Amino acid sequence: MSNDFDFDLSFDQWEALKALRNPVSNGRLAKAYVVKSLVELGLVVVNDGVPAMTPAGRKALVRGSCRLLDLAA
Repeated sequence: MSNDFDFDLSFDQWEALKALRNPVSNGRLAKAYVVKSLVELGLVVVNDGVPAMTPAGRKALVRGSCRLLDLAA
């Protein structure tokens, strides 16, 4: 049995996850409500006001990367 989940994230949520791959220069992302939704899904945590991707978030980003190619087209 697989523990993998297929997340149906919005374009903004994918963009926020992609932005969290690299450190955020000022510790903030433009859309706080998007980060909040990712926290609720367990894909992001906020430590001392700085969002960071969880292992589940990394897995979702890698697994969803093929679908991201469709969004770029």
